[in-house]
Amino acid sequence: MATEEVNKPSSLPPYSEMIMKAIEALNEVNGSSRSAISSYIESTYGDLPAGHSALLIHHLNKMKESGELVFLKNNYSKPDPNAPPKRGRGRPPKSKAPVPPGTVVSPPRPRGRPPKDPDAPPKPPIAKVSGGSGRPRGRPPKKIARSAPPSPLAAPASSGRPRGRPPKVKPQLTEVSVES
Repeated sequence: MATEEVNKPSSLPPYSEMIMKAIEALNEVNGSSRSAISSYIESTYGDLPAGHSALLIHHLNKMKESGELVFLKNNYSKPDPNAPPKRGRGRPPKSKAPVPPGTVVSPPRPRGRPPKDPDAPPKPPIAKVSGGSGRPRGRPPKKIARSAPPSPLAAPASSGRPRGRPPKVKPQLTEVSVES
């Protein structure tokens, strides 16, 4: 029981209440920084729990997410009641025209390309592109010579020299006799 009494804060108000009082008391034009809010709470309430900075960060983020606080340029402030509601990112959606009563609305089309019909007959290949030069797309096929097929034993057309790179010419070695 002694450890519970040590860790338990002595009747502190909730963090959200302490934060709002700090922002009101500091009354800065551009809002109050986290360190300013923390130092105000420490000086006013004195006996704070061990994880005060972590608790403060948690509650500030929670209040920012819920809209109780506005976070702008690293400062927290109360939201302006006269300010227009904050718009989300991106282009706003188009306003939809009212549909007269009794009209049957079909479901929206699914996104993406529709699946192929497996029972559909195959389409004939398209030979020419309409509205172009009248030639088919892509590289034309190679023309094959209509002569007799070459036999594997037949010699290639001789032009007087053999195929491939000629052998490297080696210099002649001369004998040198050593006389003593």
